Amino acid sequence: MDAKNFAIPLWVKIACALAMSLGTMTGGWKIIKTMGVNMIKLEPIDGFAAETAAAITIQAATALGAPVSTTHVITSAIMGVGSCKRLSAVRWSLARTILVAWVLTIPCSAIIASIISLIFYR
Repeated sequence: MDAKNFAIPLWVKIACALAMSLGTMTGGWKIIKTMGVNMIKLEPIDGFAAETAAAITIQAATALGAPVSTTHVITSAIMGVGSCKRLSAVRWSLARTILVAWVLTIPCSAIIASIISLIFYR
């Protein structure tokens, strides 16, 4: 199958949408609290600035064809907003924990995918 004829089945789209919405419904509040209260106390104007910066960054990356994580972009934008207030406004210990989680995500996902593949392809 070549890239021109590639199509994602409707059931896959629906399953992904359901998984994302259930994940947001069950854990989204915790992420919002962590980013908007625990890392930095955001005011509405701060959220606007972070969202605008993230949107511009994501659009620029899309135009360049660069793959970026929207989660990483918005988190970095929130840290940037907090840093503009003052560097001590950001809880850098929490930011470090998030960075470690980002770094570990790729190898952990690869290991889990390998295990699942071994189970199903035997």
